[in-house]
Formats: sequence, C-alpha cells, structure tokens
Amino acid sequence: MNRGSKFSILAVLLAVITASYAADISAQTRKKPVIHRRPVARKTVAPVPRLYTVERSERLHARLNSTISSKTARIGDTFTANVTEPVYSNNGVLVIPAGSKLTGRVDAVAAARKGGHPGTIDVSFTQLRLPNGITRRINGSLTDLNTDDAKSTVEGTASGDTMKHRKIIFIGGGGAGGAVLGGAIGGGKGALIGGIIGAAGGFIGEKYTKGEEAEVRSGTEFGVILNQPVSLPRFAEAEPNQ
Repeated sequence: MNRGSKFSILAVLLAVITASYAADISAQTRKKPVIHRRPVARKTVAPVPRLYTVERSERLHARLNSTISSKTARIGDTFTANVTEPVYSNNGVLVIPAGSKLTGRVDAVAAARKGGHPGTIDVSFTQLRLPNGITRRINGSLTDLNTDDAKSTVEGTASGDTMKHRKIIFIGGGGAGGAVLGGAIGGGKGALIGGIIGAAGGFIGEKYTKGEEAEVRSGTEFGVILNQPVSLPRFAEAEPNQ
C-alpha cells in the first residue's frame, strides 16, 4: 500500500470517529436539556409579639354608648361601652388604652311589675376591641365604679365583701327611670351596694303601684370587672395604611 492510500484511510477513520463523537454529544444534549431554575423567595416570618397580662379582678372604667331599658331589652341583645381610663398589665405596660370598646350582652331581663317590683337587667361583657383593631374574648361582669372591695368569682359573679355570691345587676329605682346597681335578692328586689348611676336619686319601695323600669342611659359610667385574666401585646397605634 502506498503512502497516499494510508493517509486516505487515516483521514476516513478520523472523520468517522469525529462524526460519532459529535453524534454522541448531540444525543446527550438532547437527553439532558439545561433547566434554568428561578431563585426561591424566602418568606420573612414576623416575630411573635410579647404578651402582657391583665389579671383577674382588674376593674375597667366604662361609659355606655346607648340606652338600654328593662321595658324593651331582650335576652341576647348586645350593646357597647367605651373604656374611659387606660389599663396597664401587672408589670406596668399599657395594653388597653382609653377609647377601647367593650361589647356587652343582656343575659336576663325582667320588666317592672305591680306591687313595687322594679325592672332588672342582668348583663355580662364578652369582647374587648382596641383602637388598633386587636380583639380579645373576655369574661367580664358589671360592678360599681367606685367600690374598692368589689371582686369576681370563677362563675362570673361580681360582688362586694358584704354581698358575696350575689349577682350585680342594673335595677330600677333611680329618679325619672334611672337605674341603680343592686344584688339579685329574692323576687327581683335589690339592696343597693353602690351609688345611683342613673339620673336623680331615689329608692326602691312598696309605695309604688308599679316598680320603675331599669333604664340605663347612654353616657352612664360603671365598672366592668374581669373574671378571667386577659393577655395582650403592648398597645401601639395601627399604621396609616392598615
């Protein structure tokens, strides 16, 4: 075989090897396409706010936003009252500012009857809403605004030391249909444990042919005592875009 023939054979072999290698590379490229993955966005987890406790038996000062009356109220009716003084946690942090809203519920009601029986309204407080929108379920009971010995029980009964285990209610007997705070005794009559919270003064007596309705007017101030502690973050105003 001459020298030119050898070079021709080598050239052919080289061409075949090159073509085979190129075909193999092309096949691998087809089998494994390049995938461009988007970067995964990491979610930012907001820190859990620290909670502060308002203890059981804390008394909130409240002002009624609408009038309720034993003549027209029905069991299950709700009403609201605004907190009038700020409330601090047990370690001095502001958690409930003035202007927070309490939701109350009528639990029992009795209209005035003949024989001097005054009307009565039994209420409880079930929800607290702060001005920044934070809401909490609460268990609160009606109490005198100024009675320092008022206390609460697990059952939700607010009482003074001299009237333990007696539910405090709104009861007719104030002048011009005003209401007073009373303990539920016997057939709907009450013993006064606080000042009159309605209009002019008055008292309950058999001299009335018909007892007075318990009418608690808008703007009336009273106390709400907590029967269970409530935990809240430090109060902060909501952002303008919220």
